Amino acid sequence: MRRNLIPAISTLAVVSLLAACGGGAGGPSGGGGKVSDDKIVLGVINDQTGIYSELSGPNAVKAVQMAVDDFKAKHGDDAVSKNIEVVVADHQNKPEIANTKAQEMYDRQKADAIFDVPTSSAALAVAGQAAAKKKLYFNVTAATTELTGAKCNKYTFHYAYDTYMLANGTGTTVTEAGAKNWYIVYPDYAFGQDMEKSFSKAIETAGGKVVGKKSSEFPNTSGDFSSQLLQAPAANPDVLGTMHAGGELVNLVKQYNQFKLKDKGVGLSVGLMFITDIHSLGPDALAGTRFTDAWYWNFDQQNREWADKFKEKTGSRPSFAHAGNYSATMNYLEAVQAAGTDASDDVVKNLEGKDINDFFLRNGKIRAEDHRVIHDVYLAEVKPKSDVKEEYDYEKIVTTIPADKAFKPVSESTCKMG
Repeated sequence: MRRNLIPAISTLAVVSLLAACGGGAGGPSGGGGKVSDDKIVLGVINDQTGIYSELSGPNAVKAVQMAVDDFKAKHGDDAVSKNIEVVVADHQNKPEIANTKAQEMYDRQKADAIFDVPTSSAALAVAGQAAAKKKLYFNVTAATTELTGAKCNKYTFHYAYDTYMLANGTGTTVTEAGAKNWYIVYPDYAFGQDMEKSFSKAIETAGGKVVGKKSSEFPNTSGDFSSQLLQAPAANPDVLGTMHAGGELVNLVKQYNQFKLKDKGVGLSVGLMFITDIHSLGPDALAGTRFTDAWYWNFDQQNREWADKFKEKTGSRPSFAHAGNYSATMNYLEAVQAAGTDASDDVVKNLEGKDINDFFLRNGKIRAEDHRVIHDVYLAEVKPKSDVKEEYDYEKIVTTIPADKAFKPVSESTCKMG
C-alpha cells in the first residue's frame, strides 16, 4: 500500500558528499578546467516513499554514495575531482514529475549524470532530457526495451535488466517446463505493456499460448487485484503470469494466495521480482516460484562481501537495483577518471564498447551500438522457509544465463544512435 508522501521529499534534496578540503580537479589529467563547475554532480531520481521505494528508493541513494566514497578512497589525491556531490529527487512514479526533476538537475543542479529511475514511462522522460541536454543517464531500474530500441540516444545507457531479458529467461523456461497456457496480468503503463508483449512472444516461441490477459491501473492505489485474479480460472491457464513489481506485486501475490488459485490448478509465475518483494511476503508465499534475477547478493563471496558493506550502511541486504546503481556510478566515475574530464562526449567515448567485470557485471560489456549493458543473469527459484539459513537467503540459483544469451541481440535492435 502506498504510504503518504512527505512534501519535502518531492522537492530536490541535496546530499552533500563534498570532501572536507574542497578544491578543483586533480589527478594525472589535472587542471581546474577539466571538470565543469569545479565538481562532479550525480543525480538520483526514483520513488522515495511509494510502491518502488523498497526495491530502490533511499537505499539506492546510499549505494551511489558508497560508490562515491569508494572511488575517492581508491584514487585519493589523484582523483579527477575531489568534489563529488549527489542530488536526489522523488519522481512519485509520474513521468511528468521525472521530466521536470531531470531538467532541474541538468540545468539548475548542474548534474553530469542521472542514475536509477524506476518506472518505464519516467525513464523514457529522463532519457529525453538526457538527449536534449547532452548529459549522461544510467537507467538501472526501469525495464522498457525502448531505451535501447526506438528511443535510444547517445547519452543514455541501460544497466541491469529489461523486459526482453526477463521474458527470455522466465517466459521461455517456464513454458518449456510444461506450463503451456498462460494468463497474463500486467500494469497498464509502458513497463507492463512492454512486459506483456515480450512475455507473449517468448511464450509462443517456446510452444505455449496466452489464453487470456488483463491489465490493471497504474499505480493501483486501492491495492485490489480481485477483478484480474478471479477471471483467470475461467480461461483454464496452467499459470498466471504477473508483470507487476514492488508493492503491487506484494499485494497481488497475497490475493493470489487468498483466492487459493494454486488449489484451482493455476500456478504462479512472476515476471519481475526483487529480493525485497520476497522479504515482504515471506518465502513460503512464493516457494518454488522461478524468475530471472539480474544479480543475487548471496551468489558467491564477491557479491556477499559487497552486500555485507551495504548492510552496514542500510541494515538490509541489497536488491539488484541497489547493486546496479553502485556499479553504474563507479563505472561512470572511472570513465571520467580515464577521460580526465566530465565532458559528456569524452565520457561516452570511454564507455562505449567497454568490457567490464565487477561484482555486478559478470562478463559485462557496454554495447556501442545501442548502449545496452549486457552481463550474465540468473534463473532463480524461491526457497521454502525451511531451507532459508539466514535472513534474505531466499534464492536458489538454478542456472546462469550467459550475457550473450540473456539480452536481445544487436542484430534485432531498432536503435539508430546517430
